[in-house]
Parts: sequence; C-alpha cells; structure tokens
Amino acid sequence: MISSSLPGTIGIALSGGVDSATAAALLLDQGVAVQGFFMLLLPESGEQAAKAQAVADQLGIPLHLVDLREEFRQQVIAAFAAAYCQGLTPNPCILCNRLIKFGLLFEAMAAQGMEAMATGHYARTKDGCLRRGLDPGKDQSYFLCRLSAAQLERLILPLGTWRKSEVFARAAELGFSQFKTGGESQDVCFLAGQDLTSFLRKEGLESCGGEIVTADGRVLGRHQGCWKYTVGQRRGLGLPDATPWYVTGIDAGSNRVIAGKNEELFRRELLLAEVEWHIPPPEPWQGQVQLRSHHQAAEARAVPAENGCWRVCFDEPQRAVTPGQFAVFYEDDRVAGSGIIQQMPFSK
Repeated sequence: MISSSLPGTIGIALSGGVDSATAAALLLDQGVAVQGFFMLLLPESGEQAAKAQAVADQLGIPLHLVDLREEFRQQVIAAFAAAYCQGLTPNPCILCNRLIKFGLLFEAMAAQGMEAMATGHYARTKDGCLRRGLDPGKDQSYFLCRLSAAQLERLILPLGTWRKSEVFARAAELGFSQFKTGGESQDVCFLAGQDLTSFLRKEGLESCGGEIVTADGRVLGRHQGCWKYTVGQRRGLGLPDATPWYVTGIDAGSNRVIAGKNEELFRRELLLAEVEWHIPPPEPWQGQVQLRSHHQAAEARAVPAENGCWRVCFDEPQRAVTPGQFAVFYEDDRVAGSGIIQQMPFSK
C-alpha cells in the first residue's frame, strides 16, 4: 500500500528504466489514473524516448513527450560548464531536479490536468518533509535536497519503502524482460560515455597553462587548465614521488592547482552559502551532514556565519571536501536543509 489518499490523476516521469516503470505499475495497482511524461533533454534523446514509449505501451498508459532541450542546455549544462571555469565541482543532477524535472516538467504535467507528480526516486515524503529511502544502498534524498515545500507537497515517491532487489523482482513479475538485475543509469546523463575533459572542451573551455603548487606556494609542476581537476583527484597531476600527490584545492582566480598529500585532504570545517532550510534550525544546529552522493553522512554542528553563510564543524575530519558540491543536513532520516560548499582561503 502506497497511500490511501492519492490524487485522482498522477503524471509520472518515465525514463524507460526499471525504477520509473515499476513506480508507475505500483500506482496503477492502487487504481490511480496515471499518465507518463518523458523529458527530451538531449539531441540524442530518441532512443531513450522509444524505451519509455515501450514501457508506457506495456503499462497501457499514454506517454507525453516534453521538449525541454533548450531549457536544459541553458539552465543546467551552461551552469555546469561555468562552475568548472570558477574552479568548482558542481552537481548538475540536483540543479536539474529543482529547475527542470520538478519545475518545468511538472508545469507540463499540470497543463495536461495532472494533480500530482510521481518519479522512481528512492526517497520518501512524510508530513511535508523529505526523508531518506529505506534502501540505504539506493537512497536518493541527497539529489532531491533543493526541492521546495511546494514541490514536495505535490510529489509522490512509490519506491521510497522498496529495495532495489524488490523492484527488479516486481518488474520481472510484470513481464518487463528488458530490465537486467544490476543495471544502473548514469548520474550525469549528458556525458553519455564522454570523459569530462572532452565534454567541457566542446562547451568552450580552453587549455590555459598554469602552476601546480603546494599549499605554501612551492611550485611542483604545470597544468593545462585548472578546470580539468577536482579536489581529491590523483590521476593527471604528473608529479612522481614516494607517495601520491592529490588535488587539495583549485584557485581559479590565480589559475593554480593546489596539490598535497593524502593527509592534507582532510578538513574539519567548511563554509556553506545559499543555505536553504526545510525547518527552522536551532543555533547551533546539530545532526549529520552529507557532502556528496556517496559520502557517509557524518556528525557535525553548524552555526550562522557572515553574509548569510553557515559554518559547519565535523566531529571527525572529512576527506575531499569539494567546493561547488552540496552539503545536506540530516536529522535522523529527514532532510533538514542544504547549502553549497565554498572555497576556503588559499595560501599565497
């Protein structure tokens, strides 16, 4: 049982994959009127659209194609490339979820008379709050952290209490033979098998040589574009030594890549900007903070800082704190808020 009070007509974002297909089937099992919607985001979306149409046909529901290619390019891909120019490592999926999937796509659903929106994300909503999915290996609440209260209010997540293995089993019962156990979609859809450097070159980022330096300014070598690096990266530095060198920072303003040893990757404190809270936070706030999608959330406390920022201090130092990524505040399984990790001052 998903809910005893589902809206009468629900639009589901169909990707052509097992998760959204199974989510749609679960809604149909509840006797809900369901219509499918597929986002055209990339020039080469045709093959995936065909897979979504096959799923819709098998479920016996209509499928609407929503062309968001121009909006996706302007609001997600352009912002993604611009962040790398600034020495940041962005998370385009979080941005896309807020602006495109749960923004423009839902507007298209509402125009077709849909009263709510469903997706195949592994997360839950309860009492207006976003919560972790019950499958710890698949929880996707991190990627939904920037959804507004209005977006959460109209959102239905049928897979929030399911495990991935159960979803594959249910899909097999439904006769979806095209889904293979263990298959997963790629998080950054627009890379589509390209390496990041090649993609960013196509977006207009150019090689620009600069220095690789230690935190205290000692020159170690040269790079051909600081946008080719991210904090925690080991490969591509070309710095032979008895122990590996890692990227510990990127100073885009000075076109420098900061390198150090593994122990220099650990930080106890970070600064967050553009912080949004789903609940009024106490000061100081205490709970767990997750720094990226596969990071194990860690105990921390947060206090307001200058210019609307919040300063986060972890009980234990965390590895590879990466500017541009989102840090998400959790209270037990509930998403309390989130912010964007800022650059820390560089040594000169």
